[in-house]
Amino acid sequence: MLVPLKELLADAKEKSYAVGAFNCPNLESVLAIIGAAEELQCPVILNHAEVHNTLIPIETIAPVMLDFAKKASVPVCVHLDHGTTFEMCIKAIRLGFTSIMYDASGAEYEANVAQTEEMVRIAHACGVSVEAELGHILTSENSGQPENPDDIYTSPSSARDFVERTGVDALAIAFGTAHGIYKVKPVLDLDRILKIKEAVDIPFVMHGGSGLSETEFRTAIKNGITKINYYTYMTLAGGQEVIRKLSGKSPDDTVFFHDISLWATDAMKANVREAMRIFSMR
Repeated sequence: MLVPLKELLADAKEKSYAVGAFNCPNLESVLAIIGAAEELQCPVILNHAEVHNTLIPIETIAPVMLDFAKKASVPVCVHLDHGTTFEMCIKAIRLGFTSIMYDASGAEYEANVAQTEEMVRIAHACGVSVEAELGHILTSENSGQPENPDDIYTSPSSARDFVERTGVDALAIAFGTAHGIYKVKPVLDLDRILKIKEAVDIPFVMHGGSGLSETEFRTAIKNGITKINYYTYMTLAGGQEVIRKLSGKSPDDTVFFHDISLWATDAMKANVREAMRIFSMR
C-alpha cells in the first residue's frame, strides 16, 4: 500500500527500528526491493534519486514505482532522493510521490532554512512528507576522519533551530557516513546522533548506508536513526552475480539477456533482504 514517509517513520521511531530506502533506477531494482519487503513483511521506501535521471527519467520510472507500491502487501513510500531544485520536487509531487527530499545543504545555512521552509509549505499542502539535509554527507573519495568534524557534521543546536523553523518531517544528519564504495573506512561519530536527538527529537536519516558493519547499523538505529538510504552495495551485488554467472563462458555460448536480468534481480533481492533484516532489528 502507498503511504507517506511521515507515517512510516512515526512507527519506526516509536518501535526503535529503521526503514530501508532503496534507489531503483530500473525495473529489476523495483522487483528486488518489493520482493524482499514482502517476504520479510517489512515497510520499505522506493527512492528515485535525481542523479539517476541519466539512467531513467523520473517520468518513466515513477508510474512503475507507484504501481508496485499500491499493489504491495506492505506499506511503501515512494520518495524523491536528493531533489536539488524546486522544479524537480514539484514534478515528483505532481507524479504522485508521497515524499520528497529537498536538498539545499550545499547552500548557506539561512538560504537552506528559507528554501526548505517554502518547500515544506508546498509539499504539506499536498499531503507530501519532506526530508531535508543539514551538514555534509561525505563521498567515498573523502571518507575517513575529517580534519575538523564540526565543520561538516550536523550541529545539535543548528538541527533544533532548522527543524523548528522549517517544519520538516525528517532530517538527514551528517556523522561520518559516505556515499559510494568506501575507499577508506569511515570514522563514525555515533554519539552525535544521541546529542542531536537530545536537542530535537524527530526521525533522523542516514545517507551513505552501504558498507557499514551490522553493529554500526544497529548502534545508529538504537541512537535514533529511523531511515537508512542504501543503494551502492545492492546494485554491486547484482553486477557481481552477473560476472560470476558469465565467468568462463565464451562469445559462442547461448546467454539470453532476460537470464542476466533475473540473475541480477535475485542477487539484489538477497542483498536487500539482509539489509532489511538488520534495519528492522531482527
